[in-house]
Amino acid sequence: MSPHYPARAPIEAYGNGGFRFAGMSHQGSLLVLPSGMYRWDVSDLATLKPGDFDLVFAEGKDIDFLLLGTGVAMSRPPKPIVELFAKRRLPLDFMSTGSAVRTYGVLLAEKRKVAAAFIAVQDAL
Repeated sequence: MSPHYPARAPIEAYGNGGFRFAGMSHQGSLLVLPSGMYRWDVSDLATLKPGDFDLVFAEGKDIDFLLLGTGVAMSRPPKPIVELFAKRRLPLDFMSTGSAVRTYGVLLAEKRKVAAAFIAVQDAL
């Protein structure tokens, strides 16, 4: 398992290929789970594969749904990913990364059982 921040924290900023949270900077995509925030080795929506979500499903009992930030624009995830979440009965909400970051912040403040997978973008919108 890669080093991670051992809690969920609000996203303070995003763009320039990464995220800022808990006073730290993270380059690359980000996976946010009940156990913490992890580097997520995904760079674009088209290359997503089921194994990219293994950690999500490992913590599935503590998650009500996953927010997927799809990049600069909202795009539908590949069909195998949508089908995987349906089969596992874990709701998947997808939107642009910026919208997902903002939605995550609201849901975190409400203490909801949300997980998030954010694909990093170069420019914050």
